[in-house]
Amino acid sequence: MDTFVTHRDAAVRALVDNGLISTDQPVVGLLDTDAVKRQVEALHNAFDAIPLTNHTVACKAATMVPILRFLADLGMGCEVASPGEFAMAEAAGFAPEKIVVDSPAKTLPEIEHALEVGAAMNIDNYQEMARLDALMEGRETSAVIGVRVNPVVGTGSIAAMSTATTTTKFGIPIIDDATRTELVDAIVARPWITQLHVHSGSQGVPLELAAEGIRRIIALAEDVNAQAGSAQIDRLDIGGGLTVNFDSDEITPSYHDYADVLKREVPELFSGKYMVLTEFGRSLLAKAGSIATKIEYTKQVGDRRFAIGHAGAQVATRTVFMPEHWPLRVSTYTKEGLPSEAPVMTQDLAGPCCFTGDMIGRDYEVPEYQPEDIALVHDTGAYYFSTPFAYNALPRTAVYAYSADAAGEVAFTQIRKQQTIEELVAESGLDVRL
Repeated sequence: MDTFVTHRDAAVRALVDNGLISTDQPVVGLLDTDAVKRQVEALHNAFDAIPLTNHTVACKAATMVPILRFLADLGMGCEVASPGEFAMAEAAGFAPEKIVVDSPAKTLPEIEHALEVGAAMNIDNYQEMARLDALMEGRETSAVIGVRVNPVVGTGSIAAMSTATTTTKFGIPIIDDATRTELVDAIVARPWITQLHVHSGSQGVPLELAAEGIRRIIALAEDVNAQAGSAQIDRLDIGGGLTVNFDSDEITPSYHDYADVLKREVPELFSGKYMVLTEFGRSLLAKAGSIATKIEYTKQVGDRRFAIGHAGAQVATRTVFMPEHWPLRVSTYTKEGLPSEAPVMTQDLAGPCCFTGDMIGRDYEVPEYQPEDIALVHDTGAYYFSTPFAYNALPRTAVYAYSADAAGEVAFTQIRKQQTIEELVAESGLDVRL
């Protein structure tokens, strides 16, 4: 059996043995730090032919300081898209020059802070560019200023996750020769713009489509530099968005798969002419994470068998509301934390939220769930337990990082405590009277 799976099984058993999943704490998030390390190493190895890189993690994929600090210690940078994410990145210890600020709605204070500390920042639109004109006049800063370009290469399989179309809110689009000329002229007129950024979308974007977006910004950089008569653009931020395979434990496509496509389609990226930045999130963390939930009840409704647990829309928001695009695998463990050997049957796994659609998934062919069993929801290390949805006043779940030694002994580190009911009520405005 694969070491990753063996350690995951050991982690579920250790959860039970240590009393970390119980009636009082019926759902927890788990993150395998060894699996994260392997992905970070794979990312760096895949792009090691590029002389100068800054591989950043998309903060939104894991908005918890301990995880971000762990990634900073592994040599990653951090891409942020809000003042809160910026503050988390700084608290986690990322050096300012390793931080990239992306947002279509940056406020003046947010821009000022990036300029003050020396973080990189990508302009989203011409109005923001005009705002920078005023701020940059007579100013010295170590901040790197870029422009997010929408290459308009088309949509992937999930329209809501595609960001290189004429319907997306992100970036300055290159639709035709006129819009291209306008952008080149605007950049050349501002020698403090030295970076171009592209991100054609996340889950569901084919490697070749992402490569085409990168090809177009490289061509744009060449045009800018030719018109400027210098190497004005010397950094390319190629975004992230590598699709995650949610169908099995296999990591496909890999970072090496992506790098091979880029070497074939855009070899200029590896020429050494440009520093290259990446902004991966889901592909770094998803496979390393799981959600464990106790099963509270089972029931039969006509020909459907339901298992009702404590993980639902509050920890798997995307899956619950867009199940066709974000399907998740599950497995069955006994109340002792051992892989179940019960007969396999077709079951639906439901969550605790008070609406019909609160389903982790339907028609699972897994060992039959019984009350007090544990359902493990796979591939949830990014955007799931780290980004809770406060529906039905359900508390934020506990999250544990873990590692396992050669003997299968598991060591846990608590990343986030389960929110107490008292904390939840206080946060809701307990002391306010109208």
